[in-house]
Amino acid sequence: MSSESVARTPSELFDLTGKTAVVTGATRGLGRSIVRTLAAAGADIVVSSRKIDACEEAAEEVRRLGRRALAFACHVGRWDECERLVGAAHEELGRIDVLVNNAGIAPTYPSPASVTEELWDKVLAVNLKGPFRLSALAGERMVAAGSGSIVNISSIGSIRSTHDIIPYAAAKAGLNALTVGFADAFGPAVRVNTVMAGPFRTDIARGWDAEAFAERARTFPLRRAGAPDELSAAVLYFASDASSFTTGSVLAVDGGAQWSLAGGGDQAAGRSIFDGRRDRS
Repeated sequence: MSSESVARTPSELFDLTGKTAVVTGATRGLGRSIVRTLAAAGADIVVSSRKIDACEEAAEEVRRLGRRALAFACHVGRWDECERLVGAAHEELGRIDVLVNNAGIAPTYPSPASVTEELWDKVLAVNLKGPFRLSALAGERMVAAGSGSIVNISSIGSIRSTHDIIPYAAAKAGLNALTVGFADAFGPAVRVNTVMAGPFRTDIARGWDAEAFAERARTFPLRRAGAPDELSAAVLYFASDASSFTTGSVLAVDGGAQWSLAGGGDQAAGRSIFDGRRDRS
């Protein structure tokens, strides 16, 4: 740590005033919490998901906090839309300091043999192909500007897969690998890190079997699911100067759930055991 950073206060280290963050999958669940946290820390926000009405509603919330906001509909699995998103962020807000690759989908299926080529391609496109392209495009601009931070949202399913999330787990394992590769490609100007999420109580949690999840949660060291702001706080750490000496890191924010899953999947607690949502694109 430099002598300059030693002299800075914690509030200064986490301050994002004057910076612009692009957040995908930003209109509900963990993405919406990330938007609120980054805006509260001072960032202007590009709010992106597939539905423009939802983007506009979330962007208005950012504006009420006194920050600038751009609502932009984007299907991250389509590279032409990724290019338009990055271009619009620069044109409207002038820069990208932070990219949060949060959009993701994990469709359910009855058995691995029932996974169609269409489903496989769709899951890989949103969870891996899109983050690759957005990171490549935004990262090059960050390097040219001299600084930046890319934060990927992965899942503990990437290291503890179960039978019902195999394509999703494979994509998230790839996202973990992208983190290390892009950290190497864009360093030292740009840092690239991942938050590996466990089960969180977002709107999707309403579909959980509460009794079964409570039984499973008793095996977690923290004995519960997380609140969304417990993940968005980790995103803020990676987005801000507080993590100035951290890159290529994959941080588990899961209450210790990954270790309780070492023996295999959970049939009763529901298919959302890993990160509390099936579709956040």
